[in-house]
Amino acid sequence: MDVAPAEGQIARGLIGAIGNTPLIRLARASAATGCEILGKAEFMNPGGSVKDRAGLAIIQAAIADGTLKPGGTIVEGTAGNTGIGITLVANALGFRSVIVMPETQSREKIEFLRMIGADLRLVPAKPYKDPGNYVHVSRRLAEENGWVWANQFDNLANREGHRTTTGAEIWAQTGGRIDAFTCACGTGGTLAGVAMALKARNPAVRIVLADPMGSALYSWHKFGTLEIEGSSITEGIGQSRVPGNLIGAPIDDALRVTDEEALEQVFDLTIHEGLCVGGSAGINVAAAIKVARELGPGHTVVTILCDGGARYQSKLFNPAFLREKNLPVPPWMA
Repeated sequence: MDVAPAEGQIARGLIGAIGNTPLIRLARASAATGCEILGKAEFMNPGGSVKDRAGLAIIQAAIADGTLKPGGTIVEGTAGNTGIGITLVANALGFRSVIVMPETQSREKIEFLRMIGADLRLVPAKPYKDPGNYVHVSRRLAEENGWVWANQFDNLANREGHRTTTGAEIWAQTGGRIDAFTCACGTGGTLAGVAMALKARNPAVRIVLADPMGSALYSWHKFGTLEIEGSSITEGIGQSRVPGNLIGAPIDDALRVTDEEALEQVFDLTIHEGLCVGGSAGINVAAAIKVARELGPGHTVVTILCDGGARYQSKLFNPAFLREKNLPVPPWMA
């Protein structure tokens, strides 16, 4: 006999499947700190990352304001994950997507974008001040062709999407029992949106910006300067400028995380907890541990598990690549 599904268990296509990801208790990080450290499992979104939310929010806002019309084209410059989110949402809603990406990003993301039908334009990696930077190339393509430019870094629809979904979900899932939230920033949309949502409900929630080496956001928050120190193999996070999504965000503190610290968490989560995540999630978990130790035992700290490790198999889980960068190799692959 067929049984009718319970109400609310069937998602309305791809759009209905984005968001409402679980919070996962990270057992080893929690035990090491005496705190509850929880990771929002954004790798469980249909496109495999937190950037599905940004892609959906940006496209919905463009439809609502009339700039993206039926059959239209949306173009974006991206390290990969936002491009994947935009392409899948565009596919589902009948739009065309053009994705501009630095050619240095992981092979897995490049191949996935091609696989799902993106019009992919790879460009040399250039700093933001260079006209050849992928963000500027995407903007010019939009202007020259009359396409909609997603502009994820400065488009406030990005952080608004996280305010109304990610932040609200975290508050509900913790029952309001949350002492701190931390994550790294690429566009700043996740940190800013979640911060706005949590602070509106409890101003005492501590918001901490986690920054990889090679990024200026740590010095921006701490000292009001854009100083860059070192470098990082992480993709999609860190900035040499302040994205519009971060302007006015209620951030209490910032901290730095090295690649070595991030990889320790990536490998530890994989082999001990069965959670295979990417480098930005490693940055986030390492930051959550630091925040928890600052707060002391008995607190709840939430962070973002941005995407899965399979997206970086050729880098994070490639012993030759890691040795070339003088970084630790997973013990089981050594």
